[in-house]
Amino acid sequence: MTTATLRLVSPTRFERLLQRIATALAGHVERRIVARAERRELAHDLLREQQTRRHDPHEVDRLLATVGLSRR
Repeated sequence: MTTATLRLVSPTRFERLLQRIATALAGHVERRIVARAERRELAHDLLREQQTRRHDPHEVDRLLATVGLSRR
């Protein structure tokens, strides 16, 4: 009777497999969430940098001149 009771308390092989799968899946989701947050922060920083950068009105003319095209 004691052996039967111990078997009922401990998880089965299939349950342990499901626990490992669930742990691996949770870890995968956590890594994706962190990576997405890092990409979003990088995109936000780049956007903020672009919006704060001052644009030189003559920069386009200089770039056109360097490739040999006429100015606007």
